[in-house]
Amino acid sequence: MAQASERSGSGARSSPEFLEWTGELALLFLRTVAAVLRGRILVRETVRQMSAIGVNSLPITLVTISFSGMVLALHTANQLKRLGVEWLIGGIVSVSMAREAAPVLTAIVVAARVGSAIAAEIGTMVVTEQVDALRSLGVSPVQYLVVPRFIASVLMLPVLTIFANAAGVAGGWLVSVLGAGVQSSIFLNSAKDLLQPSDLYLGLVKTFVFGAIIAVVGCNQGLRTRGGAAGVGRSTTASVVSAIVLVYIADYFLAEWLFGQSAIQYR
Repeated sequence: MAQASERSGSGARSSPEFLEWTGELALLFLRTVAAVLRGRILVRETVRQMSAIGVNSLPITLVTISFSGMVLALHTANQLKRLGVEWLIGGIVSVSMAREAAPVLTAIVVAARVGSAIAAEIGTMVVTEQVDALRSLGVSPVQYLVVPRFIASVLMLPVLTIFANAAGVAGGWLVSVLGAGVQSSIFLNSAKDLLQPSDLYLGLVKTFVFGAIIAVVGCNQGLRTRGGAAGVGRSTTASVVSAIVLVYIADYFLAEWLFGQSAIQYR
């Protein structure tokens, strides 16, 4: 297991190791959901994790997504003005943010910041035998360590995405109006006409899945940590890489399921 953990931390998994890792993720997810459904929730720890995952991630999320909206507007505004359809700029920015950019980029930011912290914290507890001490006291590591982080991540990622949507559109408005010379009323009316409530709601649906992925991957990598301080570093790296890859994979299937038919209609 130690050798498998070392290889998984470097990102090179053989087929049996990959299947073992996938099985561990699925089993941990099922055990976590079962604990939540049974009401085994530590409220105080969950609130603490909501603060760590949500509130503390808000500044970097706002900065990242606002500049992403600015870049999106920078590339689209000038091109659309040349084509004489600058009235589409606000709609393109707002719909892109609501459907894809805000949910996915927020998940990536949280995976990098929080997923790594979860893996490092739990991994340190494993290598210092604190998790074994919990088991010896009859305390379930899933209930004590995983469930609060799972609930906090699932609940706070949609909240962060709401703020990210606003920041992204604000950044796009700033570049379009002040940089490209588009009238503010044109940008806002375009966003109002093209952005549908379903774009916002369905975009937020994706974030619940992303939050679950980040929490389960981070906790699983932490619990399977072996090899002291070096093992903690490998688990942290593996947590970030695995969570980001799984977020992108999940995003495709969720986008196809939630928006596939409407995308065909737009075409």
